[in-house]
Amino acid sequence: MSRKDLWALIVIAAALVAMMFVPSAEIVAYDTGRTFRARVVAVDDTNLSVVGSLEYGTEKLEVELLDGPLKGSRMRAENELRAQPDVDKKFKSGDIAIVNWPQSEIKDTTILKARDHWRIGWFFVMAGAFALLLILFAGITGVKAVLSFMFSCFAVWKMLVPLCLKGWSASLVSFATVCVLTFVIMYLVAGATKKGVVAFAGSMLGIASSLVLAHFFSSVMHVNGMTMPFVQALINSGYSSVDASDIFIGAIILGSSGAVMDLAMDIASGVCEVKYHNSSLGFKELFLSGLRMGRAVVGTMTTTLLLAYSGGYLTLLMVFAAQGTAPLVFLNSTIVSAETVKTFVGSFGLVLVAPFTAFIGALIYSRPSRGHADDAA
Repeated sequence: MSRKDLWALIVIAAALVAMMFVPSAEIVAYDTGRTFRARVVAVDDTNLSVVGSLEYGTEKLEVELLDGPLKGSRMRAENELRAQPDVDKKFKSGDIAIVNWPQSEIKDTTILKARDHWRIGWFFVMAGAFALLLILFAGITGVKAVLSFMFSCFAVWKMLVPLCLKGWSASLVSFATVCVLTFVIMYLVAGATKKGVVAFAGSMLGIASSLVLAHFFSSVMHVNGMTMPFVQALINSGYSSVDASDIFIGAIILGSSGAVMDLAMDIASGVCEVKYHNSSLGFKELFLSGLRMGRAVVGTMTTTLLLAYSGGYLTLLMVFAAQGTAPLVFLNSTIVSAETVKTFVGSFGLVLVAPFTAFIGALIYSRPSRGHADDAA
């Protein structure tokens, strides 16, 4: 491990530790009661009613508590089904559930409320396996990738979400968050090199363009952001003053930033390698080389972005197809219009980042330098 890699890891690790102590979002509605893990011992579905493929009613459970003051005790629990498959859950014997104790006083006669399945164990298995595979495959670069992944999660949860809930502009906060994430990721990947500077500057110009275009097209397309999942639930939770349109724009910036960073780093690395192997090349040759590399990559990247977004509303398209809705009709619907803005604005930023990065790379690498050893990769 080089000294640069060691310092990069130390800086990011210190930033992660510091972010752990940053206060989370202000809570306006607390969950009532206490939660524990419990193993489902028996299930009684006789009180459930079935209408087509939907079920509603009360599922009665017998559970064994796995933690808490009455650990090991068997108690009764209830699971309410409301004919809403997106939020309803059903249990079977042997499942591990999260149960809610609805009273402050703990009694063995209390009927518990089954909230959901316990998934945290498998979450850590997936996360650990992913981190291990990444480190085994990429070595120190894999360690950096794991740290950047963790830093991104903390930045969104500790910076983006709380500031948006406090009434700050979601689009500007998202842009600022992406700026911080881009700087950290580029620093981890490329270090304090010309390549890192080129990739960071190109990414910022592409994301800034997306921000401007997102504001423009969401306005002319009359997209209000209310099509986003759980916006109504957020408003009903006590945040009635949130600007859903601004949150929608922030989501576009956040969602497309990863692909923009990838393309910027690809072009910056390409220009760096071209200059390293032929130091006599000037601005024009480097710029044209960067453009050619951008053209080769941007086609597949924009398609990747389209498929990533379209996968989120695949069932909606199936509904329109099943109902025989004409394309001119469903393309004018609010939901499809919102997804269209999200897809095309992200693609605009992705296309624009290529010439931006090529230009900056050619500008920086065409200047006289003492050597390229720090940028050879």
